[in-house]
Amino acid sequence: MQVADVISSRKEVFSVQEDATVHDVARYLRDRRVRTVGVLEAGGKLVGVISQADISDRVAAENKCPAWMRVSEVMTKDLVTVSPEIPIEECLVLMEKHRIFHLIVINEEKKFLGMISVKDLLWVIASDHKERADLMESFVFPQR
Repeated sequence: MQVADVISSRKEVFSVQEDATVHDVARYLRDRRVRTVGVLEAGGKLVGVISQADISDRVAAENKCPAWMRVSEVMTKDLVTVSPEIPIEECLVLMEKHRIFHLIVINEEKKFLGMISVKDLLWVIASDHKERADLMESFVFPQR
């Protein structure tokens, strides 16, 4: 299975503008029930990501005012990206290597297509193991 198989059914790619306030982004994350979103410049190019952890570590823990801070001040700029064609197993290796929970998915033209999370990967792996277990059960305990 490839990254594209996981993200292709999504209806929306979550992102915010780099000049948005941290307060607005925190509400955006809460309202959409996501933990991380892409950050786009005015021209639509991906320039970073912002997560709940970024807000907690760089704003709340430092006692800074989220209403006065811009996303560009606290976003993560060192991005680990993948193409839609790579196998999900490679995603797990990258996440472990970089100690991250999300990978940025971009195409050959560097267009932001969304993210794949460790939760997505665990869901796929669990589903695959259930299918294998069900298949094995049908061989071991055939219906009469």
